[in-house]
Amino acid sequence: MQFGKDYVLGYWPSFLFSYLADSASMVEWGGEVVNSQADGVHTSTQMGSGHFPEEGFGRASYFKGVQVVDSSNNLGAPRGGLGTFTEQSSCYDVQSGSNADWGTYFYYGGPGRSSSCQ
Repeated sequence: MQFGKDYVLGYWPSFLFSYLADSASMVEWGGEVVNSQADGVHTSTQMGSGHFPEEGFGRASYFKGVQVVDSSNNLGAPRGGLGTFTEQSSCYDVQSGSNADWGTYFYYGGPGRSSSCQ
């Protein structure tokens, strides 16, 4: 895993993963919040910046320049783009896209319990 051009955050050699000796079939990025629904209500824990994706740059959290290393050891955008998933879009959501400036990107997050998320 690398951040920008200068910051290598980690490397996981294939021998650590019995099913990843040759390649992965899926890569995931994003956020996760544990919601035990204490007292029968959704958690107030925010995801990301606490803002919904549609609020965009300067408010919502995002990943940009999302890339993977292919079987030839070349870095590139994920084939087929990004699929998105959310369990409760009234609490947290995700929106993906691609453009010349950011490459493949996605905005994600939300406030947790609110007037629209019970």
